[in-house]
Amino acid sequence: MQTKKFNIKNILSNYALYFIMILMVIVIGSMSPKFFSWRVLRDILMQSSTRIIVALGCLFILISGSADLSGGRTVGLTAVIAGSLAQKADYYIKFWNLPELPPIVPIFAAVLVGLIVGLLNGFTVSKLKVPAFLATLGWMMVVYGTNLLLCNKPPNNSQPLGGFLKNFTNLGSGNIAGIPIIVFFALGMCIIVHVLLTKTTLGREIFSVGSNAEAARVSGINVFKIQMITFALAGACYGLAGALEAARTGSANSSYGNGYEMDAIASCIVGGCSMTGGVGSVIGVFLGVIIFNVINYGLTFIGLSSYWQWVVKGLIIIIAVSIDMRKYSSNK
Repeated sequence: MQTKKFNIKNILSNYALYFIMILMVIVIGSMSPKFFSWRVLRDILMQSSTRIIVALGCLFILISGSADLSGGRTVGLTAVIAGSLAQKADYYIKFWNLPELPPIVPIFAAVLVGLIVGLLNGFTVSKLKVPAFLATLGWMMVVYGTNLLLCNKPPNNSQPLGGFLKNFTNLGSGNIAGIPIIVFFALGMCIIVHVLLTKTTLGREIFSVGSNAEAARVSGINVFKIQMITFALAGACYGLAGALEAARTGSANSSYGNGYEMDAIASCIVGGCSMTGGVGSVIGVFLGVIIFNVINYGLTFIGLSSYWQWVVKGLIIIIAVSIDMRKYSSNK
């Protein structure tokens, strides 16, 4: 029986980024030991929860071999829609003339709007054959413009939304046995997406299309249908994240979700997803988001300017993509 040789070069290639970021966390912790506390961990988990859900949506897109730049602005639009439907009846700036609604209504509306945006992206990419980068960039602008118009309408006039019902904000800021409820949403979504990708025919077809779309088509897989489904699932994830972000912060405006799509892509790549498609896992994405948020929170915690977060994230993305492309070239 042939045993696999221990190859330090492969280990460094596969896990170098993790080693670097773990080292950064250790340095941050040594500079401020209070960083390793339950309160800090709880804050990081709460801040990471919506980003995990956004990254899970991005995971569908990357595995299928495509790209999506509309995620962040979709989060912003759905946060405003969910927030506008979750206001108290006696709030002095009432967005819609509606009675108080149960929390399932704003969440459902946000998911539905996200789903529609995803379907528009999918149709533009798979049917109109517009490159995914340009198609999703175009819809990102449409979504952002729509959100600005919506927020600017009377009586809101571009003011941040507020006055949300308690049973809605509890979903984002409440806790069960000391664990934030929003964390349960994120973990639940992780389980659902993991099962869908690894235990269903749809999941296998998404991986097949991402690995080789032409071969998948020849083998009888409806590539158009798979691309539409992946974009729709991604949009639904963005919608849920938008609703929960509004619930977590107790507010919403047109700037919500700005840059979330880049953080999601970066987290997926750090978590082992390939920009060439056909590779990715839920656990990798989960770890990628957590690591990014630990570093972001940690840099702020030790008093370093938040501007450095952009420098660090940019370097991490460059390193992660270069490692991924080296793997792709060697495999090819």
